[in-house]
Amino acid sequence: MTHGMVTAPQPEAVEAGLDTLKSGGNVMDAAITAALVQTVVDPQMCGVAGFGSMQIYQAATGEHQYIDFHGRAPKATRDDMWESMILGECDDGFGFILEGQVNEIGYTSMTTPMTLKALAEGLDRYGTWSLTEALQPAIQYCEEGFAVRPAVHGFWQQPAQAGRIERVRVIKDDPESARIYLKQDGSLYQVGDIFKNPDMGRTYRRLAEAGVEDFYAGEIAHKIDADMRKNGGLITLEDLADCKTNPTVPLTGSYRGFEVATNQLPGGGLMILEMLNILENFDLAAMGHNSPNYIAAVSEAMKIATVDKDQLMGDPNFIDVPMDKLTSKDYAAQQAKRIREGEKRHVPRVNSGAPESKETTHICVADEDGNVVNMTHSLGASSGVVSEGLGFMYNNCMMVFDPRPGRPGSLAPGKARFSAMCPTMLFNEDKPFLALGAPGGTTITMGVLQTILNVVDFDMTAQEAVSAPRFCATSDTIELTNRILRSTEKTIRDQGYPTVRYAVSYATPIVHAIRMKDGKMDGGADPSGDGMAAQV
Repeated sequence: MTHGMVTAPQPEAVEAGLDTLKSGGNVMDAAITAALVQTVVDPQMCGVAGFGSMQIYQAATGEHQYIDFHGRAPKATRDDMWESMILGECDDGFGFILEGQVNEIGYTSMTTPMTLKALAEGLDRYGTWSLTEALQPAIQYCEEGFAVRPAVHGFWQQPAQAGRIERVRVIKDDPESARIYLKQDGSLYQVGDIFKNPDMGRTYRRLAEAGVEDFYAGEIAHKIDADMRKNGGLITLEDLADCKTNPTVPLTGSYRGFEVATNQLPGGGLMILEMLNILENFDLAAMGHNSPNYIAAVSEAMKIATVDKDQLMGDPNFIDVPMDKLTSKDYAAQQAKRIREGEKRHVPRVNSGAPESKETTHICVADEDGNVVNMTHSLGASSGVVSEGLGFMYNNCMMVFDPRPGRPGSLAPGKARFSAMCPTMLFNEDKPFLALGAPGGTTITMGVLQTILNVVDFDMTAQEAVSAPRFCATSDTIELTNRILRSTEKTIRDQGYPTVRYAVSYATPIVHAIRMKDGKMDGGADPSGDGMAAQV
């Protein structure tokens, strides 16, 4: 009988989670131990100086909470500080291109580092292991090394696109980053090479000894502050001391009789509920999976939610979001009617042309009792900055703020950016049925949506659901992976939709899921990543 299951994009993290369960740890112990390993073996996808959203369900009590740990703009932020530097906006509306890429790379691109705070709080509130215990596998990978996987190497090789930097710059531009991530001759580590990060190992040993507060108010905090002052960074010792997570209750809705529980703003859960509400008005199964009519209807729901996100969604501490409207079944029915009438929603952009970077990761752990930890965490697209001797890289989440004052996503001190990350669960008769999430920028919500539809409307297993061919519409163009039939694409184009076909068969987001049905669990790891789902 399956005791527990772990799924993640990194086999090393999955195994660390399984080992934790085997050793008597609970789902939180396994999730945090695995997440810390992720920060080592996927060091540009995630890290202790990142951000994220953690979903926690406790079966015995029915307690269901999120620990929201979105990074916030430093206190030195001004709403107009980049207004005169705008060159364009990403096609998917999830980031701006500025002169000098000051929001994308370097010391001004960072929001406050929240991940370590959240991981420690998760253990303190729901775990049985100490942070010292949970850090040990990560320390071992830092010191003994890990084999560079295709996804890690692939990130370093991503070219510059439409104003975005080539990704190798995040390990080359900063001298400390280059010292860690490049070989002595200046070349890249190749797939299969053993990569070690002893500086990160020493930092993690320091945290295991001194505790998490050392990062936010102690010796490590003072090193971070000194580095920021020396290099014109925005983060200060005061910003670090003020870092606090935001515990929240789930945002809930329903889809075809299932309860849907997802995260609150500034996460992407509201988009999930809005799209499901719209699509509940269609007989998707009768249309046929990935048929022209199916792709058109789902794409329109994606575009409607994207426009609403751009115009109405953001940090609820700073803007008034019309939650009642956006979660309303009546509003959804109105949008469905417009789709049936053939209306095509236009997604406005400012000088569009750049795709958004999609560097993030996910971990999902469930056990036989129905306890679940479901977490997405990220560095954005990585700032490229490593403080001397500390070993970890900082996030670059300032990239997604709107440099134009007076907008929902405008810059402001202490403000969190909107994020599409949306760890989500479905319940059937009050019991967990599906837990899922993904990395992948704005495509996260679109991949999570399609995986839910695959499971609910087409009765797929978790692995079938995350592996099925996908499409995405976060602009006027429908993006298709290469396994969508060309005959289907022709029909869609004949209906008046612009399309773009990717050469790859699998593309972001990298969805991971666990399905719990009839007392059994089955897991899915998206083939576009390096990961796996495994059980003990």
